[in-house]
Amino acid sequence: METARGLRKTLHDRGMRMTPQRQLVLDAVRSLGHATPEQICQRVQETAPTVNITTIYRTLDLLDRLGLVRHTHLGHGAPSYSVDEHQHVHLVCHACGRIDEIPCELLDPLVGTLRERDGFELDASHLALSGTCRDCLKQEQETE
Repeated sequence: METARGLRKTLHDRGMRMTPQRQLVLDAVRSLGHATPEQICQRVQETAPTVNITTIYRTLDLLDRLGLVRHTHLGHGAPSYSVDEHQHVHLVCHACGRIDEIPCELLDPLVGTLRERDGFELDASHLALSGTCRDCLKQEQETE
């Protein structure tokens, strides 16, 4: 995980300075796991009530460009951000909104096919697949 000292060095190496807001945003992403900018803003405002959503978006964009956080679009709404220490694919249920994670390696056959057939290198860790979870499928079958 990125420490305050590590974040400060990363920013300094790129000619930027460390701000309390940047550290608060990174800490919020780390503690929340997967979170939208609005959820991150709520967490940051618990400590720093004057930090607004625009600052959150700008900081998340910067941290994403620096490779300190990753964003994934889990649906039609705002992206979800997480720290870049785990690699997985998200399975998003249309019916209940449940989000499960599977290892990227499960998509290796698809990654290989896309590379060979289309010359395309898939970043599966940045991927969300939409469908229906097993619990919702079971409920559907029981009501038929």
